[in-house]
Amino acid sequence: MKRVGHSGSVIQVAVFLLVILIIPITVISACGPEPPSSKEGEMAITLTSTAFKEGGKIPAKYTCDGQGISPALEWSEPPAGTKTFALIVDDPDAPAGVFTHWVMFNVPSASRKLPEAMPTTTQLNDGSLQGKNDMGKLGYGGPCPPPGRAHRYQFTIYALDKSLELKSGTSKKELLSAMKGHILAQGQLTGLYQR
Repeated sequence: MKRVGHSGSVIQVAVFLLVILIIPITVISACGPEPPSSKEGEMAITLTSTAFKEGGKIPAKYTCDGQGISPALEWSEPPAGTKTFALIVDDPDAPAGVFTHWVMFNVPSASRKLPEAMPTTTQLNDGSLQGKNDMGKLGYGGPCPPPGRAHRYQFTIYALDKSLELKSGTSKKELLSAMKGHILAQGQLTGLYQR
């Protein structure tokens, strides 16, 4: 009987020790630092447009209610080591979730602006490539929200340390995957549009 009691105590002590060791390890790993990728692009680039201010209304000219052309964009000096830029324009307020209006990449590092009415072609004269937006088309697709509250349109520029080996017509998902680990800085400009 003593042996049974003794082995029972040993098991209890072993379980107790395991619990004491496992719980802190679990808590420490859950509260540990975020992976390095989440800190990508901590340096900021200032992105502006002559068409609208940060948080301002996007003129109808740049939407499906007007000519649907892209607005002019300009950005500040990127960090050293920048090889190319990428641009993504999203509507996070779309009814079915985030809707992508523009995907562009391999914009040359010497560029500091995009003129108004960029062509909706696979490749631009400077070598920049355009991906497909969520309308299934190349290049910029203007805001076209359903009637109701204003939607936010987020223009995000990324400074990258490499040229991406992607083809024109690539999706935002593919672009984000290819950029991972190569973002030196980023900047965002948000405009509003309501119908």
